[in-house]
Amino acid sequence: MPKFDVSKSDLERLIGRSFTVEEWEDLFLYAKCELDDVWEENGETYFKADSKDTNRPDLWSAEGIARQIKWALGIERGLPKYEVEKSDVVVYVDEKLKEIRPYGVYAIVEGLHLDEEALKQMINLQEKVALTFGRRRREVAIGIFDFDKVKPPVYYRAAKKTEKFIPLGLTEELTLEEILEKHEKGKEYGHLIKDRPYYPLLVDSEGKVLSMPPIINSEVTGRVTTETRNVFVDVTGWDLNKVMLALNVVVTALAERGGKIKSVKVVYPDFEIETPDLTPKPFEVELDYIRKLSGLELSNEKIKDLLERMMYEVKLEGGKAKLLYPAFRDDIMHARDVLEDVLIAYGYNEIEPEEPKLAVQGKGDKFVEFEDAVRELMVGFGLQEVMTFNLTNREAQYEKMNLEYGKDYFNNPPAELVEIENPISPKWSALRNWLLPSLLDFLSQNTHEEYPQRLFEVGKATLIDESRETKTVSESKLAVVLAQARITFTDAKEILDSVMCHLGFTYELEEIEHPSFIPGRAGKIIVNGETIGVIGEVHPVVLEKWGIEMPVAGFEVFLRPLYTEPYL
Repeated sequence: MPKFDVSKSDLERLIGRSFTVEEWEDLFLYAKCELDDVWEENGETYFKADSKDTNRPDLWSAEGIARQIKWALGIERGLPKYEVEKSDVVVYVDEKLKEIRPYGVYAIVEGLHLDEEALKQMINLQEKVALTFGRRRREVAIGIFDFDKVKPPVYYRAAKKTEKFIPLGLTEELTLEEILEKHEKGKEYGHLIKDRPYYPLLVDSEGKVLSMPPIINSEVTGRVTTETRNVFVDVTGWDLNKVMLALNVVVTALAERGGKIKSVKVVYPDFEIETPDLTPKPFEVELDYIRKLSGLELSNEKIKDLLERMMYEVKLEGGKAKLLYPAFRDDIMHARDVLEDVLIAYGYNEIEPEEPKLAVQGKGDKFVEFEDAVRELMVGFGLQEVMTFNLTNREAQYEKMNLEYGKDYFNNPPAELVEIENPISPKWSALRNWLLPSLLDFLSQNTHEEYPQRLFEVGKATLIDESRETKTVSESKLAVVLAQARITFTDAKEILDSVMCHLGFTYELEEIEHPSFIPGRAGKIIVNGETIGVIGEVHPVVLEKWGIEMPVAGFEVFLRPLYTEPYL
């Protein structure tokens, strides 16, 4: 989670009120942050804010925190409004950047009077958004320049690697290739563009370099100081929606410092846009839904009041709250997100706990007890239980398993994964839809241990189900892998036979061609005419991709079709 330092006096100047340190501990909660530390430096009190929401980059600076608190306290109400004046500045985007770094969006903010603390916050916001929301500049990189040193129009173009400019922090010109090799930021982020035929470059009409996205700004235009009054903001990346959101976050934060926002016309080879676009976003929620899930007896007007204190424009109509929310937010995807804002404004500490009045006694879920019984059964067969992560990635679930994404392999695995839209790490970018890759990953991490290795897992696989509200369903599965020098299909089948016998089921095997398994040594498992799993000897290509040198055989089955009462 993002952590950053803010000055107490700077926050209070932005809000227009003073508070004690003790009061600040509660105020930070309005901005979904916790007060992590407090210290004195040169007579100034500083806070370390620990943000608890990776979906709210607008709250990762003093400006965002102060704005949220100002509204939550009722100093301001309703939708924040920012005027955007149209400028005559144009940025032209090179068609060659489509496969390099295709999107750039821009804005001008004029009339700034930045002190040292405001400069720190601007740099902090720029870095935090690019690091966390922008996935270490891969999805979003931000540049801020002294606009008075820029001569429009501006060109975002593909440049030869031999072109030169003076990167920020240096005094000598370097070629673009040398920047990746010698500059600190080039070494850190050069992998994002290193293998491309051209490198992205942002230049003005005089050929003056502004930046080399997503690596480094120019020393000439990219050094913003307390003397800077007008800035040019540049955001580049791969997803137009993400770069637009990041631009909105930055320019509205600067507007909280008194800046006047001006738009820029961006000309792409096949379309044109004006940025930033601060048009509010619509949403609606049932008022009874808020009352039911919050457990609070809130009048319609009280809900309206609480939402207006969280920066919504609210219209009550037909039992619903029809909302508009700011363009610097992109986290409202479900009514629960609105409910959370209502509860933040109400104050979690103000909710009186109640002892639930239940007419029934609690008891264990029978299917969970069944899963536990299956675990005990597998341990009895001499297998070791492992528990692996539900989060994974497409490479592990498909590529390393010798599979083609988008093709259904008898539901082992299904055709597609449930993928995370904005993952923190590419390694944890999807929810697994079968368990065998997780067990092979475990084997790959333990090749130094003694063999045989006989492993099992009872865990969840997440599948796409369009009929459900969440569009997904979690299914319980049993997976087994056996790794040793002379392991065969028969060894895995013996375990499967024992499992089915103890659960009271007969089953059939039908030979299949499955790329994860050796041809002629794989089959689908059928119970009562339904395919519930797959069994086989793992293909050598798969083992090589995982770095496993021992033969492996195994199987995987859905547990729900094998559940009956009583069991075992």
